[in-house]
Amino acid sequence: MKLSYNQRKELYDNGFVVIPGVIPQVMLDEVKKAINHSLGEEGMNKENLPILRSQSYCPEIQYSSVISDLFNKTPVFDLVNSVIDLEKTYPINGAQIALRFPRMEDPIAPASPHIDGMYSPNNGVTEGTIQNFTALVGMLLSDLPEDDSGNFTVWPGTHLKYEQYFREHGPEALLEGIPPIDMPEPIQIKGKAGDVILCHYQLAHGIGPNISPNIRYATFFRINHVDVKNDWKAPMVDIWMHYRENMQQFAKEEKVAVK
Repeated sequence: MKLSYNQRKELYDNGFVVIPGVIPQVMLDEVKKAINHSLGEEGMNKENLPILRSQSYCPEIQYSSVISDLFNKTPVFDLVNSVIDLEKTYPINGAQIALRFPRMEDPIAPASPHIDGMYSPNNGVTEGTIQNFTALVGMLLSDLPEDDSGNFTVWPGTHLKYEQYFREHGPEALLEGIPPIDMPEPIQIKGKAGDVILCHYQLAHGIGPNISPNIRYATFFRINHVDVKNDWKAPMVDIWMHYRENMQQFAKEEKVAVK
């Protein structure tokens, strides 16, 4: 499987694309069984909840084959490989297990935008560093038919706005916080279990409130080109440099059109 032209253009313009029905039901059942077994057997220490929310729930299984197979042994691998050469990225050995539980507060604050790899007290990023990567691949493990159900939330086009901001102010500006750009209206992504969300790293995103009666189940895989470690700043100002030519071509066409 490959992303179509329209899907690639959507990824370029908006910074994300949703591909429906990618994960087979048998694998969805196995991974939810593993997660629920972990919750039932291991439980959760309330004192650890801030770290679990920021890093991963069920850490004892996040690097197990039942998790990594969702990427490596499904069409997800070929879909991502069609726009990023996965031979030039670090192998996928695990993922963030991202659960969002119903909240009882009233009112509940809306999602706030962030970019991954910035320091916060609970996310494991070293203070004073940016741990950027290439792409974020989210997988819905439960249905999300409505807003405010713990939906992955995106601010379309912000990847391009941040690219321009970092060209003008330098990538180090991210150490000072989220850049002060004009933000578009956010979109709460709805879908069904088995849908996949492919996002550019630099897209502003967040997690919407969950006022539904259900737990939101998802996993997030981070695709990291090996060259990011040697020069983390370069892809912040040239955001398609670690993508295939079929993505870089859109930027080249825009430059020609401007001329």
